[in-house]
Amino acid sequence: MRLEQITAQALERVDHDRYLLAKAIGKRAEELNNGAVPLVDMDVKKNQPTDIALFEIAEGKLIVTREG
Repeated sequence: MRLEQITAQALERVDHDRYLLAKAIGKRAEELNNGAVPLVDMDVKKNQPTDIALFEIAEGKLIVTREG
């Protein structure tokens, strides 16, 4: 699947809030960089943490909510 399609799916999961999606991807990418196990079947050595985070959100493996 193309990255544009994955991004569109992820945006649907956050009600098309690009800021919220960017914030969630950044936070999750940091967790992945610090050793968190990916929730999707992707090689952490071949894929960027931001791409893995995007796929996790798009596939509904990582639920993003608004804080406060």
